[in-house]
Amino acid sequence: MNKGIFITIEGGEGAGKTTLIQQLSHTMQQRGKTVMTTREPGGIPIAEQIRSVILDRSHTSMDARTEALLYAAARRQHLVEKVMPALADGQVVICDRFVDSSLAYQGHARGLGMDDVWSINRFAIEGAMPQLTIYMDIEPEIGLARIQAAGTREVNRLDLESLAFHERVREGYRMLLEQFPERIVQVDAGKEANVVLEEVILTIDRRFRGFFAADVQ
Repeated sequence: MNKGIFITIEGGEGAGKTTLIQQLSHTMQQRGKTVMTTREPGGIPIAEQIRSVILDRSHTSMDARTEALLYAAARRQHLVEKVMPALADGQVVICDRFVDSSLAYQGHARGLGMDDVWSINRFAIEGAMPQLTIYMDIEPEIGLARIQAAGTREVNRLDLESLAFHERVREGYRMLLEQFPERIVQVDAGKEANVVLEEVILTIDRRFRGFFAADVQ
């Protein structure tokens, strides 16, 4: 039985997931928590190589099913090599994306069907689901504009998709929110980063019964 806590952060492009994860990890460490942050696809060498194939701007001809299978393969290796050992060790694992991304992007936005994409991923993860998922909701147009304005990362293949695609991604996430309200909590990613952080801290503290308050010095 895992002794740790598995939290995933989800959202469309430009939602601010990276910033939130950095701030959240820092806050937890200040409270004496042992935290491991990671990302999907990636987090370990094998999965990072798969990531480079998926997000390569020159791979615009990639078939949607191929894309879904590559994400699931990267997820499996990342899970068994990095996430599960950390949870078994009692760490808090904060992961940038997990299964919900595949369901929203490939299942809904690509039109493969959430049930079919879930079948692929159910095989890959063997029941290893997060206890809490934070969904950072933002207007796709605003999120994409943030990426362009910041200029802090290279534009990848998903950034090149149409606005309509990213709107379908958002629809997919909202469908998941309705389906799994006990696990997924929505926050308004259009707010200032410090406000989003405070909302997430309160959510985690409520979900895990005084998680932050317990170790205040």
